[in-house]
Amino acid sequence: MRSLFHGLAYHIARLTAKALFSLVTSIRVTGEARRPRKGPFILAANHISHFDPPLIASVIRQKIDWMAMAEFFPHPILGRILRAIDCLPTDRQRAESRTIRKAITRLKAGRILGMFPEGGIRDGAASLLEGAPLKPGVSALAHIADAPIVPCVILGSDRLYARRNWLPFRRVPIWISYGEPVYVSGKSSDREATGRQLATAFRDLYGEMRQEFSLTLDDLPHPPRERMSK
Repeated sequence: MRSLFHGLAYHIARLTAKALFSLVTSIRVTGEARRPRKGPFILAANHISHFDPPLIASVIRQKIDWMAMAEFFPHPILGRILRAIDCLPTDRQRAESRTIRKAITRLKAGRILGMFPEGGIRDGAASLLEGAPLKPGVSALAHIADAPIVPCVILGSDRLYARRNWLPFRRVPIWISYGEPVYVSGKSSDREATGRQLATAFRDLYGEMRQEFSLTLDDLPHPPRERMSK
């Protein structure tokens, strides 16, 4: 009964997000054939805005259990919503064994785990898209749970920080693309190699998207404050 409630809450939230974003964005998705149709797998995405999780979830029918910042959970309303849709609180400063255990349990149960391996919102040289290193946790988690990692790149969502872009039917362009699943073997040295492979996959996917969609500099990630000022 409890799982039914969480599943229903998630899909209501997903459909609400889909309806809202359909009014103000135009989302283009590529690489769908690369993404597995069922779990377990870790969906690892770059992070350029707070809108990334609902935007990505709005174009995937399967339920995603997102790793979300622990700072959001004490909020009386937002915290309840995050718990209702099965988000897991994550501390950006240290790994919490309880959260890790829950994440592993869910992956082993065949679920999909959503993660942002940059550890926060990043753009420019601080972003993995431009060569910054990934946090090591995603490879270790995939190894323990024996689950592949599917890289996902999202672009354009940072434009939603500008109030004018929330005018109805403005249709802000958003691009989402999936890469080939990356598998982790048992050796720790191989996990390090997997981290490098994943970082390369993100950069290659980013390059593909820039070329395929003829993206301009303004289409690429910018700091939230810069977007808000426009």
